[in-house]
Amino acid sequence: MRYTETKEDTLILVRKVLALMGAHDAALNPLTFSVFYEHAAGINPRLSHALVQAQAESARLNDAMVRTLYEAHVAEIRPEEAERIRGGIHRAMTSIMESASRTGQAAGRFGEHLEELTGALDDGANEQLGRSIEAARAGSQEMRGAIESLQQQVQRSREEIDALRADLMRTRHEASTCPLTGVLNRRGFDARLSEILERPPADGSRHFLILFDIDHFKRVNDNFGHTVGDRVIQGLGQVLRSVPTEPGMACARYGGEEFAILLPSSTLDRAVEVAEAVRARTRRFRLRERNGGKEMPMGVTVSAGVAAWQPGEDPKAFVSCADAALYRSKEGGRDRVTVA
Repeated sequence: MRYTETKEDTLILVRKVLALMGAHDAALNPLTFSVFYEHAAGINPRLSHALVQAQAESARLNDAMVRTLYEAHVAEIRPEEAERIRGGIHRAMTSIMESASRTGQAAGRFGEHLEELTGALDDGANEQLGRSIEAARAGSQEMRGAIESLQQQVQRSREEIDALRADLMRTRHEASTCPLTGVLNRRGFDARLSEILERPPADGSRHFLILFDIDHFKRVNDNFGHTVGDRVIQGLGQVLRSVPTEPGMACARYGGEEFAILLPSSTLDRAVEVAEAVRARTRRFRLRERNGGKEMPMGVTVSAGVAAWQPGEDPKAFVSCADAALYRSKEGGRDRVTVA
């Protein structure tokens, strides 16, 4: 579920959102509200980052700027992409219906020719019989052609619809994937978490969440620049993707330099094993950045927090529990795994 705030939290957020909206030139509509709500709630880091950048260029955002933010960071599928896919499917289905209609008309005419032929046979009129046979033969050819045309149209339309379905799946995948790391983004994480918590864990197992945070990441950006920081984030994405997967496991960039792994129907030992594997592999990761002509090897470490889902616990509480364990890892010296 995308929005997990309580009614009380929402009321506070609404007041904050309205104040934010009032400071800009964009219309006070649901689209604008969605952008500022997700920013104020802190549930869409990419949107917040893009919004801050947009405000650096223009202090007061207009409708076009807000729509750009919405389509890039809030909407699951861009409106024009969704419209293109809907239009393509509609055209394909219309073509099939038109071809089927033509086939039905040809079948109707062929039926009339057969009735005429039957009548001519009953009357025994040779001249009429000859014309009826010729008409039936022509109707048969028309019918055959119409059926072949329908079959071809159905095949073309099926291929077009399959291609459009693939486009839709690709678009949805892109909307839920972090382009920098190749793992799920926050939107994809929220959707996957919701799916997992809707199903009870298998007997003898529990759902687990592991949160990771890159240690001293601000120093990386300050000392080496954001380009190197992005490379570090990419590296951790590679580390997460290198961990052996198991059924239902999902890796995500939760926000900024924070990452997550969801382990449905697993065990505490396995969750800790996965967390330690990521920590160990990250320690072996080396980023070489040229500094004054000299290559400077830079080590990277992560801290982790592991939490088990309690039956009936909402997603926000589950994440908070893992986050608290992560915080204890940070407080305890970093580069370690802590269990909630």
